[in-house]
Amino acid sequence: MYFKDQNISQGSSQVAKNKVFQKEKFMLENMEFNRAYTHKIELLKLKNNCSSDIKEKEILEEFKKRYKKYREDWHNINDIISNNKNSNTLFQKPLCVDIETASICDLACPHCFREYIVTPDKIMKEGLYLKIMKEVKELQVPSIKLNWRGEPLLNPAIDKFIKIAKENEVIDVSINTNATTLNEEKSLKILNSGLDQIIFSFDGGTKETYEKMRPGRFKKNTFNKIYENIRNFCLLKKKLKKVFPITKIQMVMTKNSRNEVKNFYDLFSDLIDDVVITQYQERGGNMDDILDEQKKKLNDYKDQNNLKELNHYIAKADGELLVSKERRTCDQIYQRLMVTYNGHVGMCCHDWGAKHCIGYLDKDGISSNDKDLKQVYDKTQSKQKGFELLKNIKMPEKFNKPNPIESTLTQIWTGEELKKIRDKHANDKINEIDICKNCTYKNSYHWKKI
Repeated sequence: MYFKDQNISQGSSQVAKNKVFQKEKFMLENMEFNRAYTHKIELLKLKNNCSSDIKEKEILEEFKKRYKKYREDWHNINDIISNNKNSNTLFQKPLCVDIETASICDLACPHCFREYIVTPDKIMKEGLYLKIMKEVKELQVPSIKLNWRGEPLLNPAIDKFIKIAKENEVIDVSINTNATTLNEEKSLKILNSGLDQIIFSFDGGTKETYEKMRPGRFKKNTFNKIYENIRNFCLLKKKLKKVFPITKIQMVMTKNSRNEVKNFYDLFSDLIDDVVITQYQERGGNMDDILDEQKKKLNDYKDQNNLKELNHYIAKADGELLVSKERRTCDQIYQRLMVTYNGHVGMCCHDWGAKHCIGYLDKDGISSNDKDLKQVYDKTQSKQKGFELLKNIKMPEKFNKPNPIESTLTQIWTGEELKKIRDKHANDKINEIDICKNCTYKNSYHWKKI
């Protein structure tokens, strides 16, 4: 098999037999099918009762230009940061907004932070979503992801939310899903929504590993059912001759799944556009993610270099080992914002417990958050059905309390709370920020091969 470093997540790899899928090339080559573009053309025709080929081509080129600029900025972020180290904002708007359309999840994966940090079982209200979309359109934010801590397909309005995003000219709309509820009805809705990319999370190349890594909270989750859900979605997409959404599947590398990469690839290579192996990130599970020989090599390196501990490493799919040298200014604080189901805004999608809030988009969410958290915590303590697997769960700490006022995305993006974070990063004081101090996000480190 052929492994290529994924260009988004440090240490993760695309898997193929020869040539890997190129999303950006595909997006540009098929921009005429992008729902944001086609919707704008439909509006133009309604307004003028017709539209010229010249005008349509101009609009198409405008969308391509916007997409190219977004991707160039995303890839060049580290150079841009280096050249503008003391700048509060490098861009007038975030390149991406992660919107938690559902914080509830129906799985209890042992490697997920949800098993260790209380997370509300809630979905985002349409009113808040529409408010976010209004500003997203005004800012021309190029990309959104409609999930964060939960399973987006558990929000019954998810296909509607996708359509709304495309009607507000968001070029790149994606979701991550566990596919547990992806039946034919939901598949049709998603396929007709205008979604650009659907990312399936499927941990394991065998039934044994998958069912160990992805147990159900409310009912048994099985390898065969989820495989069939994904397979049927892909076959339906082909039958309907849909260009979008791009399909991607990813498996987290643990000690068990490292030996199942070929199985995993063989399961999905004929169905899925992009097969990816991702790095394990410690979120409380303390799972073994490397093989014994890799662990020995890391321990030898630690002893030879008189290191007390070696917490941060990358073990790539091809066996290459890397260790962290030092922290670096994180790209997340210049690329994206994260919005919870109730309008709390975070600086980073790796703040799993929403511990470091930097602002609020909805005044109602300010007061309701603690109540929503306690509701889940009480259910875990009484071991109610669906909560008995969350035995190690704790209430999240609060590392930051911004002024309890309703703000806009723009005010938060350019505001004092995020400026304080950026200044600490720019001046090599990352460890003074509680949420950043022990972060396992691979892109926030410099690495060297051993």
